[in-house]
Amino acid sequence: MHSIRSCCRLFHHRRTVWIPPVAFIIAFLIYLSFFTNSLNPVDRVEELDYNSCMCGLCRPEKPRTEWYNEHFNRSIEPLLTRKDQEIPEHVHKWWLKLQGSNNASSITEVLEQIFRVIPTGNPYAEKNNRPCRTCAVVGNSGNLKGSGQGNLIDSHGLIFRMNGARTSGFEEDVGSRTTHHFMYPESAVHLQHGVHLVLIPFKLLDLKWITSALTTGEIKSTYTRVKQFIKADKDKVLIFNPAFFKYIHDNWTNHHGKYPSTGMLAVFFALHICDEISVFGFGADKNGNWHHYWEKNRFAGAFRFTGVHNAEFESMLITKLDKEGKLKFYK
Repeated sequence: MHSIRSCCRLFHHRRTVWIPPVAFIIAFLIYLSFFTNSLNPVDRVEELDYNSCMCGLCRPEKPRTEWYNEHFNRSIEPLLTRKDQEIPEHVHKWWLKLQGSNNASSITEVLEQIFRVIPTGNPYAEKNNRPCRTCAVVGNSGNLKGSGQGNLIDSHGLIFRMNGARTSGFEEDVGSRTTHHFMYPESAVHLQHGVHLVLIPFKLLDLKWITSALTTGEIKSTYTRVKQFIKADKDKVLIFNPAFFKYIHDNWTNHHGKYPSTGMLAVFFALHICDEISVFGFGADKNGNWHHYWEKNRFAGAFRFTGVHNAEFESMLITKLDKEGKLKFYK
């Protein structure tokens, strides 16, 4: 009995002696593994090639085709900021003719007034050291009705809607969340707290309107009555860059239509700031009609023949981008 107790005491002693060094070695190996994986993460990210990696991680992008490379131009910024507020002369001339205006002598002053009211920077300037941006661009086509895609749309990090889009009563098909709402004065709607208002200016008066609608309310009409005031967070207002507008018209829609639709502008905005893009609600419905999902329009094909936009070409362009692997088009 005495010998058994002695043996147990000896075993206990040996176990006590060996446990601390073993524990130390295990802890050191864990630390070493963590340290080598996380050493200088910023330095490693900065060495990545924009063309091969996205969102701060080395995740290869699908190879670009010659067609895509001929059209895509990363150097043109989607947003107008205080730092990059100069609009090239050739863009000026084109932009001022969109809705019949030809006077932009005071544009510098107008932009200065805007940037006293709204943020001056670009929230999407960071290309690498950030989480991936998954984006849903939600058009207003009647093909959304009965689609049941609401949950899928809401699963995206950023959700873009436009003009008169609404979600109340249509959540099952179009989702309930919105992070960015693209509009111009004549299509403006009030926004919930936390949503970015993305103004698409077609004329100088549109730039004056956003300042007015967020402050004094002095502008009540353009070529038609517009909202005197708009409910929107001033610190989330963004201005679509006219140069980016023209780039889409020249490089992508190739002058089909007078200028691209709001939906097309939102798609290419996403193409330049997002890592994964899903597109919903573009094109005709299953019966071949072109209309908004929230209305019963007895002139359902009228949008195709306004002469302002070329809806069929824009739908084909999105389909092409889907085949190129740049977005997922849900029809």
